[in-house]
Amino acid sequence: MSLPQQTARAANPVIPGFHPDPSICRVGEDYYLACSSFEYFPGVPLFHSRDLVHWTQIGNALDRPSQLSLPVDTPSSAGIYAPTLRHHDGRFWLIVTDVHEGGGNLVVTATDPAGPWSDPVRLPGVPGIDPDLAWDEDGTCWCTVAGVAQVRIDPSTGQTYGPPHEVWSGTPGAKAPEAPHLYRIGGYWYLLIAEGGTERGHGVSVARGRTPSGPFEPCPANPVLTHRGTDRPVQNTGHADLVQAPDGSWWMVLLGVRPRGGTPGWHVLGRETFLAPVTWADGWPVIGEPALDLTAPPWPLVPGPAAEPRDDFDLGELRPYWISLRDRPAELCTTKERPGWLTLRARGGSLDEPDAVFTGRRQQHPSCRARTLVDAAQGRGGLAVRLDERHHYAIEASGTQVRVIARVGDLRTVVATRHVAAGPLVLAVTVTDPPLPHEPRTGPDVVSLGVEEPDGTFTALGGLDGRYLSTEVAGGFTGRVLGMYAAAGTVHFDWFDYAPLPG
Repeated sequence: MSLPQQTARAANPVIPGFHPDPSICRVGEDYYLACSSFEYFPGVPLFHSRDLVHWTQIGNALDRPSQLSLPVDTPSSAGIYAPTLRHHDGRFWLIVTDVHEGGGNLVVTATDPAGPWSDPVRLPGVPGIDPDLAWDEDGTCWCTVAGVAQVRIDPSTGQTYGPPHEVWSGTPGAKAPEAPHLYRIGGYWYLLIAEGGTERGHGVSVARGRTPSGPFEPCPANPVLTHRGTDRPVQNTGHADLVQAPDGSWWMVLLGVRPRGGTPGWHVLGRETFLAPVTWADGWPVIGEPALDLTAPPWPLVPGPAAEPRDDFDLGELRPYWISLRDRPAELCTTKERPGWLTLRARGGSLDEPDAVFTGRRQQHPSCRARTLVDAAQGRGGLAVRLDERHHYAIEASGTQVRVIARVGDLRTVVATRHVAAGPLVLAVTVTDPPLPHEPRTGPDVVSLGVEEPDGTFTALGGLDGRYLSTEVAGGFTGRVLGMYAAAGTVHFDWFDYAPLPG
């Protein structure tokens, strides 16, 4: 596939849904990209592309308990933050922060980005979050972290050489200088950072110096990218990384959100990965518009990572896009106990509990449908739309009863109940545009939960305002995940399908 033209508007987001903090590297004709994963296991999804627009998930960097062990009390939106992915000396290097007690910064390596990745090398001498790796001409490795501070390290052993020292504080008055990436381009070292906070004030700024440790001169046009104070459909733009294509063109991947509804605008899919063209003027990067254009040929209406619309759970292991809460012990989540089914065994009593057994996939489209065939004869569980323990909606089956449950903050409500025939049944969730007319208080969408009748029609038992499953209401750094859970006993799921809807 050919690269998008610098003058074209790529169909953004290129990786839709909860895929924040993108970091990218190129090896030959191949691009690889990693994202944050927070409280979900496995951690750090990895993608491959040949054209920067079409991405396929090839694995997860942290997919074994020896690499990632998140305690049950790890808060939602803690866990794995802001990886940097690089290729150096024939190996892939990934540095990331594990944000929980006893975590810290760590490095894993691989010869194949699809895995397996090594067990972590811990970096006790590297404080803070958002670590970056860069090597100079003599092989010295520089690690730069949010703040913005820097220290020389040996990433193979975790040894540091001297204390970290501040190299740039970003734009005066701008909060949260973070997400640093250091590059040697021409005769300069460029230090790219995010600042302004990861909300509406987010932006990208850059400085340059003659050595990797500075001193750094800020770009006079900073921030080089921000959508703050605009009415553009993509907001919170920041946390960027640069890559050069084989043809010499430059590109930026960055996170952004798509707020919907009235005031203040609610984003529900989390922070997503966008693509923007980069040109150079007077030795500084000039960032083109990461336009939200779903009609620009030759890209399809729905770009992004390939994930099968239906999973019949006929493999011995779950496909890489499935994520679970904090861990995934085989005795609680397996496709091997009942061939062709996903079996979940309850641990927590509900999705309100941090040790809930839940396995899902990211919601990637503003309007969509998810369905699953559930056998709850031996337990209680179902299909849920999850943001965190305090913000989720679910359709739950137990024996001959189904019920719709809403958890919003301190309130937990059974919205509706219905008796059903004994035996497996299809549970479904649809996410659709809110009813017209739109006005300042209109929410972003409506989440309808219900059952599928024997003739294939959908009967909604509850239609709930989607704003309560948004970052603007719940806080945090994640997006919605649609998936299956067990709240009591053992629950089996024969298949799960997901599809975008017009809207």
